[in-house]
Amino acid sequence: MQHIRQLLATKNSELARLLRFSLHGMEASLKQAQAELPQDPGAKVCEQLLQELQNLLQDETQELNFIQPSDELKLNYLREAFDSDPELILYLGDSPLQSQTDGDLWNEIHRKLLRLPEDLAQVWRQRALDFAQEMGAVEDNEYLYHLPFIRNEIIYPGLRGSVNAQGLCLSQKEFFQNNIIPNHASEELHLLASFLLLWSKFLEIEPDLHHALKSVFSFDVVSLHSQPEQQNQYIETLIDRFQRTKKAEESADPLSTLRAWIDIDEAINSLVFVPPSERYSWWGNLQQESRRALKKVADKAIKAGYDIRIRQLTGLYADICAFTKDDLQLDSGGVPGEVLTCLRVYARINQEEIPGRVIFRSSR
Repeated sequence: MQHIRQLLATKNSELARLLRFSLHGMEASLKQAQAELPQDPGAKVCEQLLQELQNLLQDETQELNFIQPSDELKLNYLREAFDSDPELILYLGDSPLQSQTDGDLWNEIHRKLLRLPEDLAQVWRQRALDFAQEMGAVEDNEYLYHLPFIRNEIIYPGLRGSVNAQGLCLSQKEFFQNNIIPNHASEELHLLASFLLLWSKFLEIEPDLHHALKSVFSFDVVSLHSQPEQQNQYIETLIDRFQRTKKAEESADPLSTLRAWIDIDEAINSLVFVPPSERYSWWGNLQQESRRALKKVADKAIKAGYDIRIRQLTGLYADICAFTKDDLQLDSGGVPGEVLTCLRVYARINQEEIPGRVIFRSSR
């Protein structure tokens, strides 16, 4: 153990950092194996080894805390790495992280990861957890802020130990406690109700959210944090469209239901970031759940004998602009000349054409 302690105590050593990562990994693996193999002949020795590892890591954490200025964040190196990564800037813009505490920083980073392609986001989730563990924190899947939705899902974990940070999850229990629709309502209407509750709650914790809902403000993508009156109008419009969709479903008229669904799907997909989230990010995949439900509603109208066409607008803006109206342009995010996000689908209902609406990246 002497040489392990010596290497761990070596300042500015990449080898020392790798050793700490390895020790944390060994500790986690042995704890898992110990739980699965309680009768193993080596269980007693394993317990003693775990104690030695915990002492080593605890000593190292105390040493780090001793040399670290009290006003410096434990996760400050993580902040610096995140802010300086050029690949992240492509997706998130160049606005630096704003948090002043470790707990807030953990949450701010992980909420930004919800906007990245899932493979890149997973790399950064693991990197963040590794660094937090190096600082003496451990993953906590119980200390979570609950957001109402139609299903349960841990979005990202919390931390405990040297850093205490609350994670985030979707909660079916929170959704049903609100009791805003009857249990016999359709699966699609349950999904809409869960979006209504989720969006209202997400706005309370995420200052980077914007809206691009034409009926509220048609000329720009608007920050909801800096303009609270816009936030109120957006939520009121979302509630109104939900109520109209609910009434349309109760009428059992396929066309009025479809029209109402197109409107509320637009409202759901008009809650955006700047730059907009990547299409295959966590946020993008979540909004696609509304689009998939809209397709089911359109299929019901087709089965009822109506001529229906629904098209989500993606790809080169030049190829789809004939199907849109009142589009918005940004000079960041994505690929120049391409659609960044489809706010409203294009629809043809019998002989009537209803234009879609998109945000696209300028070609310059």
